[in-house]
Amino acid sequence: MAENPMLKFVTVPRDMPEKRDAAARRSDFDEIYGEYAREKAEEQASRCSQCGVPYCQSHCPLHNNIPDWLLLTAEGRLREAYEISQATNTFPEICGRICPQDRLCEGNCVIEQSGHGTVTIGSVEKYITDTAWEEGWVQPIRPATERPESVGIIGAGPGGLAAADRLRRAGVQVTVYDRYDRGGGLMTYGIPGFKLEKDVVMKRMDQLQDGGVEFVLNCNVGEDISFDAIRGKHDSVLIATGVYKSRELQAPGSGADGIVRAIDYLTASNRKGFGDDVPEFDSGELDADGKRVVVIGGGDTAMDCVRTAIRQGAESVKCLYRRDRANMPGSQREVANAEEEGVEFVWLSAPRGFRGEEVDGVIVSRMRLGAPDATGRQMPEEIEDADYVEEADMVIMALGFEPEDLPALWGVEGLEVTRWGTIKADFRTHATSLPGVYAAGDIVRGASLVVWAIRDGREAADAMLDYLSASAKVAAE
Repeated sequence: MAENPMLKFVTVPRDMPEKRDAAARRSDFDEIYGEYAREKAEEQASRCSQCGVPYCQSHCPLHNNIPDWLLLTAEGRLREAYEISQATNTFPEICGRICPQDRLCEGNCVIEQSGHGTVTIGSVEKYITDTAWEEGWVQPIRPATERPESVGIIGAGPGGLAAADRLRRAGVQVTVYDRYDRGGGLMTYGIPGFKLEKDVVMKRMDQLQDGGVEFVLNCNVGEDISFDAIRGKHDSVLIATGVYKSRELQAPGSGADGIVRAIDYLTASNRKGFGDDVPEFDSGELDADGKRVVVIGGGDTAMDCVRTAIRQGAESVKCLYRRDRANMPGSQREVANAEEEGVEFVWLSAPRGFRGEEVDGVIVSRMRLGAPDATGRQMPEEIEDADYVEEADMVIMALGFEPEDLPALWGVEGLEVTRWGTIKADFRTHATSLPGVYAAGDIVRGASLVVWAIRDGREAADAMLDYLSASAKVAAE
C-alpha cells in the first residue's frame, strides 16, 4: 500500500522559504523571500491535513481549491497543481506574493489552530505559478471562437485585468482604458518591488496584450475621452478605477512642505525602479534619503511606505498609529518585516498638528483605548496634557483612500453612488444603475485587497457575458 503523501504536519515543521538578511534587503528593492526548491515545496505541501471542511478555502475570497493543489504538489504533479490553481485565480503568482495570508487562508488553517504552524500556502502557490511560467505551462489566450461584442474596461488594476482576461478567453473584444502609462494599477505603481517585483506584473500585461486585449494608456476618462463616448463605442462597460483619492488630515500646519501623500511617494519610488525620469524624486521632495521620516497610518500602505523609506536611506523611520499592535489593520507579518529592517512603531499616538513651514516635527497626542464602537473595536481616546513633538524632515500621510466623485468627474447622469461615494452595484452581478454598465473592485467596496478585486472582476465578467448573450438573443429575434 502506497504511503499517504499528506498529514505530515506532526513530523515535519513549518518552514518558509529562506528570508534574506534584514541588513542585506535594506539596500535594494528585491523580493525578500527566496524560492522553494522542488523537494522543499513538496515537503511543505505534504503538511496539509486534507481536512473535511477546508477553512483555508472558505476564507479565500476566490475560494481557491487549496487542499487539492497542495496534494498534487506533494505528489510532484506540479502541472496539474497549476491548472487547478489558475482555474479560480487569474493571477496566482501575484496573490502568492502579496495576499495577507496570515489574515486569510493561512490564518484559518486547521493545523495552525492545533498549534502545529500553518501550511505555507502562499509560498507554495507562488512556487507553483513561477514554475509554470518557467516551464511554459502558462498558455497564451487564444479564444476558441471570436465574438463580435465589444467591452470597454476603465481601469487596468487587478479587477479590470481579471475581467479582461475572462472576457477575452470567451472571445469578446476587450479595450482597457487607464490613466497611467503602464497597466497594473496599484500592483505596478503602489506596491513596492520588495513585495511584488514588477516583471511579474508586466508578464501578465504582455500575456493579455498578446491575447488580443487592447490597452489605451495615458487616457484620463472625462478629459481625453468622455464616458459617454466609451459607452457608445462598446456593447458593455466595466468601471474598475479603484480608489485613488487620499484621505486628508485636517490639522494645524498640514500644508507644510515636506508633508506628502503615500500614493505620490510610492508611485515616485516605483517609477524610479522602472528607470523613469521623476523630477519630484530627483529634487528630494519624494526621496527619503538622509531624512527623519514619520509615516502616519497603520494599514498595508503605511507598511509599504516605512519599508520603502528604509531602502531609500532614511536616517530614521517611525510609524505613528493611534491604536495598539493588536488592533492594527495591516498585516502582522509586514509589521515584523518592518521592525527587522529598522522601523520603529510608536503605538497609541496620533498627530495633532505639524511644526514648521518646512516641516520639522509632528505634534503628537498620546492615546489610550476606550470603549468599543459599534463594530466591537476599542475606540482610541486622547490622553490630556500628554502631547509631545516627534522630530521629522518628511511626513508621509498613509491614512487610506477614498473614491473620486466619478459622476461629476465624468459628467455622467444616472450613475448612482452610495453615501460613501462608491459606485452602487448589485453584489451578485456587479450591475450599476446604468444599463450595460458594471462596476467592480475598490470603486464598489472601498479600499480593499487585490484578491477581492480579482474576485469582483471575474464575477463581473461572467455577468457581462450573460448580458451580452441576452442582448444578442433579443437582437436576433
